Amino acid sequence: MEKIIEESKQGESLVLEQKAGNTKKLFIESYGCQMNFSDSEIVASILANEGYNTTQNLEDADLVLVNTCSIRDKAEQTVRKRLEKYNAVKKINPGMKVGVLGCMAERLKSQFLEQEKIVDMVIGPDAYKDLPNLLKEVEEGRDAINVILSKDETYGDISPVRLNSNGVSAFVSITRGCDNMCTFCVVPFTRGRERSREPQSIIDEIADLHSRNYKEITLLGQNVDSYLWYGGGLKKDYEKASEMQKATAVDFAQLLDRVATQFPKMRFRFSTSNPQDMHIEVIEVMAKHHNICKYIHLPVQSGSTRILKEMNRQHTREEYMALVDNIYRLIPDISLSQDMITGFPTETEEDHQDTLSLMEYVRYDFGFMFAYSERPGTLAARKMVDDIPDEVKNRRLTEIIAVQQRIALERTERFIGQVVEVLVEKTSKRSDAHWSGRNSQNTTVVFPKGDYKPGDFVNVLTTHCTTSTLIGEAVGYSEMQ
Repeated sequence: MEKIIEESKQGESLVLEQKAGNTKKLFIESYGCQMNFSDSEIVASILANEGYNTTQNLEDADLVLVNTCSIRDKAEQTVRKRLEKYNAVKKINPGMKVGVLGCMAERLKSQFLEQEKIVDMVIGPDAYKDLPNLLKEVEEGRDAINVILSKDETYGDISPVRLNSNGVSAFVSITRGCDNMCTFCVVPFTRGRERSREPQSIIDEIADLHSRNYKEITLLGQNVDSYLWYGGGLKKDYEKASEMQKATAVDFAQLLDRVATQFPKMRFRFSTSNPQDMHIEVIEVMAKHHNICKYIHLPVQSGSTRILKEMNRQHTREEYMALVDNIYRLIPDISLSQDMITGFPTETEEDHQDTLSLMEYVRYDFGFMFAYSERPGTLAARKMVDDIPDEVKNRRLTEIIAVQQRIALERTERFIGQVVEVLVEKTSKRSDAHWSGRNSQNTTVVFPKGDYKPGDFVNVLTTHCTTSTLIGEAVGYSEMQ
């Protein structure tokens, strides 16, 4: 599982429409990837039925929850500092209860209750429905913990409240867990084995969002391409399914085709993809539908086949390049982005050069690049020595970032002089007189507001750009409008 971690969103506290009659106050903030932010919406929905309205004032909260990430040490250290802040507030408001949610809760389990004396309850990613029971335990003066991983929990029966929403775009979770066991990653241990959500519940959630004028949906999962519904249960148990279950199973290409066909005036994205599961059928469905965005986040992690094997990635450099060739052949105007880890154990200069040359070959529009940091509990931490010095890691990371920034500018420049379709999302960060949105390829586009509004599909003639942003003038509504 690869996680796109948007630094600007880390620690965001949730904003939720107040429910009449609710008297208790919930302060909840999230760290990590899109899945964590999506899970926080599920938690808020459950607690809204337990009498809680959200607050952005920590000091007023009856219940404080932090949804945590274990993918990098930095994220864990940030959460520990936040717990210290909660502790200071709890001295002023001793009735306040504190809980840790998510992957860090799953990884550290009872350590939070024993070491972080501030914490009253610990809830793993599959235990959110147990929150009402856990709260009763806490209210009766007992610490509470549930980090049991589930074989079938997908939260498909819970309609998430939309938190911090722009009212235009939303995440819809379709899978949970991961089977890939990459040696650098904790996700299979913190989120469990892979299982998929029932298709009709996904369509029902999208239909509800459509009725409320949402215009763009991101189908979300640890590994969306391996989505497979055959009646419930773990993906790995599919081989034991009956012939009828196999005959009526729905894979990701079929699900994507179904939602794009059923909601032609909504735009669809998906994340995250795993190269070994990005089948040609998915690419063909993307090419077929205008309302499926021409953008794939396709994490590779390294350009060296030897390092990919050490990482237990299920693809080689050559297989990845062949996949990219197929994608560009079927969708020439597509944008691709990457996750890249540099300084993985035993990585040589030759391996590093393989990574740089792969980046030149693929020509990614965006990238998420990190120096390797050993995560406790992973296979790499147990079996490999973190033998690359920090100064070497940092130098290699600097070189990777430099290549990505150069290519990103070149890729953004290809749109100059073209008319691109933009979904208006919000006011530009730099100018109240301009709208900001994204084109199909996930590039941010900024243009003067005029009479347009959030949720409009607008054709924009681009005139110039920065490394990652297009600037232009609106020339009218697009066909999607």
